[in-house]
Amino acid sequence: MEQTEKPKASAEKGLLEKIKLCLLKKPLPSPTERKKFDHDFAISTSFHGVHNIVHNQSKIRKLIWSVIVLGSVSLVVWQIYSRLVNYFTWPTTTSIEVQYVEKIEFPAVTFCNLNRFRTEAAAKFGVIFFLWNIVYKVVHLQEIRSNYSGFKDATDFLESHQNFSITEFVKKNGFYLNNRTLLECNFFGKPCGPQDFAHVFTEYGNCFTFNHGENIQAKEKVSVSGRGLSLLFNVNQGEFTDDPALGFVDAGIIFVIHSPKKVPQIDGLGLSSPVGMHARVTIRQVKTVHQEHPWGECNPNIKLQNFSTYSTSGCLKECKAQHIQEQCGCIPYLLPGNGIECDLQKFYNCVSPTLDLIELKGLCTMGTHNSSCPVSCEETEYPATISYSTFPSQNALKYLSKKLNQSQEYIRENLVNIEINYSDLNYKITQQQKAVSVSELLADVGGQLGLFCGASMITIIEIIEYIFTNFYWICILFLLKIPKMTQGAPPPGHHLEKRNHIEEC
Repeated sequence: MEQTEKPKASAEKGLLEKIKLCLLKKPLPSPTERKKFDHDFAISTSFHGVHNIVHNQSKIRKLIWSVIVLGSVSLVVWQIYSRLVNYFTWPTTTSIEVQYVEKIEFPAVTFCNLNRFRTEAAAKFGVIFFLWNIVYKVVHLQEIRSNYSGFKDATDFLESHQNFSITEFVKKNGFYLNNRTLLECNFFGKPCGPQDFAHVFTEYGNCFTFNHGENIQAKEKVSVSGRGLSLLFNVNQGEFTDDPALGFVDAGIIFVIHSPKKVPQIDGLGLSSPVGMHARVTIRQVKTVHQEHPWGECNPNIKLQNFSTYSTSGCLKECKAQHIQEQCGCIPYLLPGNGIECDLQKFYNCVSPTLDLIELKGLCTMGTHNSSCPVSCEETEYPATISYSTFPSQNALKYLSKKLNQSQEYIRENLVNIEINYSDLNYKITQQQKAVSVSELLADVGGQLGLFCGASMITIIEIIEYIFTNFYWICILFLLKIPKMTQGAPPPGHHLEKRNHIEEC
């Protein structure tokens, strides 16, 4: 270790010696030459006001110009300091622009039945409605009702059904879409059907998305406002009935309007249309652009493994799936991933406690740039206005009763009519922008220098050259003084001899 340090120290010493020799080769200017250099700089510099101090013979004028120059420099320093402080607060502005177009893309719409399961499944697996609360926690954290009357039945069910597959159960016994449940479908004057919908799993079980990202309909655009997607659903209340004791008391269709590239987030954002109603929904398209940190809170470097486009909801799902897979060795139903599906036993014993732990420790957070899931840099939303009217009318009720061969009471209690249209052929862009860019900061600083001192980039280079030259001379003077000081001091041996001589005397 010492051997390696010695060559290093000697190398540094050798470099310093070379620099010292290089400086000593240059002659040191005389005091007269240094004064002449200072005088020439003062009368030739483009820094306004300095040459007025030198040229004026009157002491009063020199004093006045000195005060003016120092005051201007002080103002410049203060202005530049305030501009830099303002820049490093990373200010932003928000611009709103409305773009009018001839054609506009239609969003994706995901539809779910408010009744999740069939009646026969409820009769065979009555306890599944309680266990669904555990499954539902994956998307929406909520407390399990431990005071549920069938709590013991639930634990017995879990023990007796070790290999119970939630996915298979929901697919088989959940809401389905065919010609019996989708009675009419019309998109921009063209007929559509169940084949135009993509199946997705949500907290409402089986749901179906129109205009899915991989669907051919996603390529079509609407060219006339006031027309769009028109649907007539049959919710089949008698066939799909949830347990009202657990809060499933509504009948109708819940739907959410979202970007075709975004996962549907129904809970809290879904629009409901009850049976016996005609829901007219008018939508607008709003695009939002967020700045990345430190100006904003988005992070463009985050990529999702299971989704092509980043979204906060998709990121939260992947975050929960990752923590649950680490703790339980499986991936729950409703969450993305390629791992083994968690059965109900693991849902009850491991997944549910892990979700509580995630919420308690804040392992999956959203919002700010340093959270698990910051806001997306670009997102498209579809604000909606919904109005209702009674459906069908008396004449339409008779017509539909004959057409569907069902009673009028059945028509009133099972049919839902939904219409989704654009209000205008335009979209709004809300863009977060940097309030001060680097070029604007430089222009502002340059303006302050020019206003108060008449200075420019050339002036700054002149001042740097003047300071560097004086510093260079000081270095040479310092190096020349050191040998003189060492030569003038008597050697240590001389002091010792003198001391011995005094002692002898």
